[in-house]
Amino acid sequence: MCQLFINADSHLWSSRTKSLRIDGVVTSIRLEEFFWEILEEVVHRDSMTVGQMISKLYLESLDAEHDIGNFTSFLRVCCSRYLSLIADGQLERDENTPLGTVDAGSILEKEKYTRGVRRSRIGQ
Repeated sequence: MCQLFINADSHLWSSRTKSLRIDGVVTSIRLEEFFWEILEEVVHRDSMTVGQMISKLYLESLDAEHDIGNFTSFLRVCCSRYLSLIADGQLERDENTPLGTVDAGSILEKEKYTRGVRRSRIGQ
């Protein structure tokens, strides 16, 4: 099992910092290359830039009154959830289908159910 991870391209876990503006304020975000690649895939689907999407996520998180004290962790979870939704068949990995057009409410309900089933299997 470990060889699957150990022998992966080490470039994926090297970190890169990007500077961008969020609501007019210059900030830096440091993520592993793997997550930058996933963010690039996601933004391509909606014809945005990574900077535009990160700004949108940040501002919408503030509007939703989320605690985004560790925004880079939030971005990692967003990327992981994107891949998890694809793995669970809730979302297609189709770069021609914008994420803005998917039925988020339905997907979130199915995700909640799937998470509950998984928890019950492991006794949580």
